[in-house]
Amino acid sequence: MEIGVPREVRVLEKRVGLTPAGVAALTAGGHKVYIEHDAGAGAGFRDENYEQVGGQIVYSAAEAYGRASVVVKVARPTQQEHKLFQDGQAILSFLHLTVASPDLHVALHRHGITAIAYEVMQDSDGMLPILMPMSEVAGQLAPIYAGQLLTIPQGGRGILLGGLPGVARSIVLIVGAGTLGRSAARAFVGIGSQVLVLDVDVRKLRIVDEMFGGKVSTMVANEYNLNRMVGFADVLVGAVLKPGERAPILITRAMVQKMRPGSVIMDFSIDLGGCVETSRPTSLSDPTFVTEGVIHFCVPNLPAVVARTSSHALTNAIQPFLVRLAECGLECALGEMPALYQGVKMYKGKIASQRLARSLGREVEIDLAAVVDQAK
Repeated sequence: MEIGVPREVRVLEKRVGLTPAGVAALTAGGHKVYIEHDAGAGAGFRDENYEQVGGQIVYSAAEAYGRASVVVKVARPTQQEHKLFQDGQAILSFLHLTVASPDLHVALHRHGITAIAYEVMQDSDGMLPILMPMSEVAGQLAPIYAGQLLTIPQGGRGILLGGLPGVARSIVLIVGAGTLGRSAARAFVGIGSQVLVLDVDVRKLRIVDEMFGGKVSTMVANEYNLNRMVGFADVLVGAVLKPGERAPILITRAMVQKMRPGSVIMDFSIDLGGCVETSRPTSLSDPTFVTEGVIHFCVPNLPAVVARTSSHALTNAIQPFLVRLAECGLECALGEMPALYQGVKMYKGKIASQRLARSLGREVEIDLAAVVDQAK
């Protein structure tokens, strides 16, 4: 099988779809991997590193796409990349198609692309194997950025997250007790903040309680509790996830207005539309804006700031799926690997996901289960 790894083109996106270790696993099986020149440079991987494990360097994105039956990316393809799609390809990436621009849907349909979205690949036990490591990275980064944003030069309240003897610690409100929420809670607790985690699922709150031995307070994320607590928060972390769907807005503008000037909102649900009414996507080059006196940090691809760690983690997660796909073909791998099957949003240009169809106000256009069964 031929696999293409193009260089990411979004601003400050330095992660790479496959590290040399991932390429080595594929070339060892006799597969060809075409890596665009300097695709891994931002994460510290030189072209020679790829060549040493059997990868082939190509010198344009057009060639990386043009030679490949499977394209492995990190970020959703941009408009300039749509024209590089090859008919019948499979593209694996963080796609977030429910909030993507219509032109991407058109390009995927026109070229008969099988679109596999990392963020909705889900095991039978409910785990999200590809999204999980990126959520862990974002959670660990949260207090690093929150601490900076709370300083006076950044327009913050002038608060030290961990406080001092005789000086109160910061109060951090985390909405969502999934992987990102738990990772952020661990990081904020480690720096000394007072942490409160809210979620609609009491089972997840029980996991948080057991994980921290009662050191982190938990509450059910209903409107009453959110209205009560937002005004106390120095930092509010939005970590709400409904796989394959737009994130529900749980924090309204009226709630934001209760927060003190110079407080910080970090909406990590922004790649699915955001869970805070006042949020809008920002970028690593311009990560914040102020609304209702509150600093908003809404960067969709925060793990890109630690591109080397994130690229290693992403490759570790996707490699078993990609190796099997290359070994036995797409339909075979979909039949064997439930998480890969769940990640298919479009199959050969046709909508294969009920959630995607619902979000677009359309109907499912192909029965993916029947396709897989027929291929067995």
